[in-house]
Parts: sequence; C-alpha cells; structure tokens
Amino acid sequence: MGSVEPVFANLRHNKGLRRFTLRGQTKVDAQFKLFCLVHNIDKLAKAGYGPR
Repeated sequence: MGSVEPVFANLRHNKGLRRFTLRGQTKVDAQFKLFCLVHNIDKLAKAGYGPR
C-alpha cells in the first residue's frame, strides 16, 4: 500500500508549489492538475520512458 505524502512533498519542495498563484476554483484546479502532470512526466522519465 502506497502513500500520497511523497507526491505532495515533491510538489512542495522540488517543484516549488507553496501557494497557488491564480484565483478561483477552476483556475486553481487547472494549476494543480498541471503540477501533477509535471510530476507524472518526471516519474516516467526517471523510469526510462521517452526518447532513447
């Protein structure tokens, strides 16, 4: 069973998401999804997926 805390720690400390820079629920949701997308792409790149 995994834990989601490392994801939030990575977003906060390594990616710099300490506060949201946009206002409004839809904009904050989009910004958070963008940070999660970057996190997942980084995980895939470290796992060896992508151009060789």
